[in-house]
Amino acid sequence: MKLIIGNKNYSSWSLRAWMSARAGGFTFEEIRIPLFIPGSREHILSHSPSGKVPCLIDHGLVVWDSLAIGEYLAEKAPHLLPADVVARAVARAVTAEMHSGFANLRQHMSMNIRKDYSGHGHTPEVDAEIARIVAIWNDCRSRFGAGGPYLFGTFTTADAAFAPVCFRFRTYGVKPDGAAGEYLAAMLANPHMQEWEAAARLETESIKSEDLYD
Repeated sequence: MKLIIGNKNYSSWSLRAWMSARAGGFTFEEIRIPLFIPGSREHILSHSPSGKVPCLIDHGLVVWDSLAIGEYLAEKAPHLLPADVVARAVARAVTAEMHSGFANLRQHMSMNIRKDYSGHGHTPEVDAEIARIVAIWNDCRSRFGAGGPYLFGTFTTADAAFAPVCFRFRTYGVKPDGAAGEYLAAMLANPHMQEWEAAARLETESIKSEDLYD
């Protein structure tokens, strides 16, 4: 199994797939391709038909979208989705909402692990999306979180989907109260999240379009 990813400091989509693979217990070769430098798109295209990361390659099968990668890995490691049918449906719904939504947050609070942009990025639209994310976290924790510190108790692909948001919230100084705040702390303390962060901090590439408030 191989997983093609971008810069760990910036590539939120890569983080989602990587977290699912690590939480699923898979052994995989990590191929990191720095983004937005000469030759990077051609290098990615040699692995991924979309020319984008992440891309999973498993015994000749190519899966090139983070949502599809999470679903594929959950087929092989069922613990990546809740066992209960209702919880599983909600997990898929919030994962899909994260995958397709929150455009304002992405634009004004892009993932940038090495920076401290506390107080930056707020607009009425961004704050509304932050409120929606906090509501999702509180709802999932209250309804399904009794079995552990994550949205559905144990770690699932839904947590992988929100992993970049957790780094964003820290970078931009967003500090939710209550269950959502406890969830954020648990995610930032997750060993796989800390492993990713340590690698991100060792990277030397700088993507100026993502260093939004320098």
